[in-house]
Amino acid sequence: MRDPYQILGLTRSASADDIKKAYRKLAKEFHPDLKPGNAANEERFKEISAAYTLLSDSDKRARFDRGEIDASGQERHHGFGGRSRANAGRSRAYSGAGGAGAGDDSFFGGEDWFSDLFGGGRKRGGPGGGGAGGAAGGGSRSRGSDINYSVSVPFVEAAQGTKRRISLSNGKSIDVTVPPGTEDQAKLRLKGQGLPGAGGFGAGDAIVEVHVEAHPFFTRQGSDIHVEVPITLNEAVLGATIRVPTISGPVALKIPPGANTGSTLRLRGKGVMNQATKQAGDQYVKLKVVLPDPPDAELVKFMEEWSRTRSYDVRKKAGLE
Repeated sequence: MRDPYQILGLTRSASADDIKKAYRKLAKEFHPDLKPGNAANEERFKEISAAYTLLSDSDKRARFDRGEIDASGQERHHGFGGRSRANAGRSRAYSGAGGAGAGDDSFFGGEDWFSDLFGGGRKRGGPGGGGAGGAAGGGSRSRGSDINYSVSVPFVEAAQGTKRRISLSNGKSIDVTVPPGTEDQAKLRLKGQGLPGAGGFGAGDAIVEVHVEAHPFFTRQGSDIHVEVPITLNEAVLGATIRVPTISGPVALKIPPGANTGSTLRLRGKGVMNQATKQAGDQYVKLKVVLPDPPDAELVKFMEEWSRTRSYDVRKKAGLE
């Protein structure tokens, strides 16, 4: 790997704050989610992340500056029995100066900058989280910060379960399992896939918010699916067996004679899987009687004759008169 200072565009005299600012600026520019499928951009981000990981750790940075480890963090072998006491003393003094880690609030400077990229907020880490996390130990000690991502999933795929690939902040790509029945704005937690911790603490998590796309005719209420299905006049009067869509494919539905607009029929078990009960909901089919378009001349003539001797007051029955 190239010199980490060069990768971040810094000199060796850069402060811990300079390192954070440089990383933040480059991460916004080269994060893989901004240019999906761009391999060169992804490799650049991996390089940036690796450089920041080394330089944000005050001890590793000091050892790199002394030539004890290389840019990838591996030990250099100089043929001597180890570090001198003087070198070790300098290392402790440098560490005591206190560099901010990935989970330190000062890293963000009060901004939710990953929120700007992905449309979500950053959650504070666990033990030692916040800017004062390393005060007692003489260095930054904090759990890595969580990072928020979002994915869009079609309605039927969310109902049946699917996978989505996302690019993480460390440059890795990972397949996220979206369980069957996932609701809009549900959040999935990927343990240890957030920003790295500091001072021996673990990495934060990746929080993936699922956005379920609207469907042209299905709607969801809890575990139940609702759909409005048009039927012809003869199907409504005489009854019929029709095919209706469900999230698992079309099925046959029997329409009873005398069906009306607003009549609702139930298909048991054709709804969404409830993860708590492990049972699927139902699908409710609301019927809508639709007349021929354009109007049929014979039907019009029949209705004219029929209405001379027969009438019924639907508005009075509905309480509208």
